Amino acid sequence: MNNLKPIKRSVQLQPLSREHHDGLLFVWKLRQGLANNTPAYAMRDYTSWYWKHHIKAHFFQEEKILLNYIEKSNPLAQKLKSDHDNIREIVLKIDRDADSYDFFWLCNLLESHIRFEEREFFGFLESELTENQLTEIYGQLEKHPVSCVEEWKEEFWTKSNAHRQSL
Repeated sequence: MNNLKPIKRSVQLQPLSREHHDGLLFVWKLRQGLANNTPAYAMRDYTSWYWKHHIKAHFFQEEKILLNYIEKSNPLAQKLKSDHDNIREIVLKIDRDADSYDFFWLCNLLESHIRFEEREFFGFLESELTENQLTEIYGQLEKHPVSCVEEWKEEFWTKSNAHRQSL
């Protein structure tokens, strides 16, 4: 049984935490697609769309805004950047030549990365930065929102749609 308590996130970092929730939903959808034997091209198209409309802008926020508030040599900053680079690499590989292993790899890395940020990186920022710095971050996040008005229509993660995809 998982005894992890919900994390009470500062108001200033809550926009990023909400995006992390969306990222975990993305991971769940890919895993459902894998379980339903969804064709790789359908999951590749969704992954490419999600990258362009969500993850890419989210990474920009973290790398260009958050990392300005801590030393580049900080191990947490280095892990964040390294994880982002690895996720980018997997997404590019999926775009070129997707197979189920790549989706498993992406799901595992992205979930692990989100957990790292929520449990370690954001906690570090909240404990080390002043209230004014966190408010500055929030203002910058508001100037560069991650928003997508369109939703993905092909619900390959449902069994009924997964069957239609393979026909």
